[in-house]
Amino acid sequence: MRISGISLVATASILCLGALTAQAKNPMVGGAAMYEDKSIVQNAANSKDHTTLVAAVKAAGLVETLEGDGPFTVFAPTNEAFMALPAGTVDTLLKPENKATLTTVLTCHVVQADAMAAAIGKMIADDGGEHDVATVGGCVLKARMDGDKLTLTDETGGVATVTIADVKQSNGVIHVIDRVLLPKS
Repeated sequence: MRISGISLVATASILCLGALTAQAKNPMVGGAAMYEDKSIVQNAANSKDHTTLVAAVKAAGLVETLEGDGPFTVFAPTNEAFMALPAGTVDTLLKPENKATLTTVLTCHVVQADAMAAAIGKMIADDGGEHDVATVGGCVLKARMDGDKLTLTDETGGVATVTIADVKQSNGVIHVIDRVLLPKS
């Protein structure tokens, strides 16, 4: 009996260690563990920092797309990034009659690739300090390094900084950003 108890304790310890190791591969985002075997939408839905983004993805009808095979790189603005937009902007974008505009804004945060930060940094270096990033929404973002931070300049001149990089997903990667990227008017 005692051997069984030791075996169960050892097994539980190994399972806990395995869970911690899996979690250590991906950073926590919005107080939630991010799992490599879950999709971009599944993981984002667990982040308390991305409730506005998830609501917007649902309103735009992009859930099925972002749960698809990908690979996708999503530059994921936080709730604070959305709150920094002019008053009323988010409420206006979430209205059904503004679905096309909302879709354009959201797809300017998505790249059809699995682009880890080191790969983006290499492209920036190879291109002399700035790399154009074409999004699925037709926007062109300017990727640059600001010291050791990856930044993205949108088509209006707004600059977002990647605050959490390389959050692996089953269908791509999320980079958390501190600003909503906007297309030119």
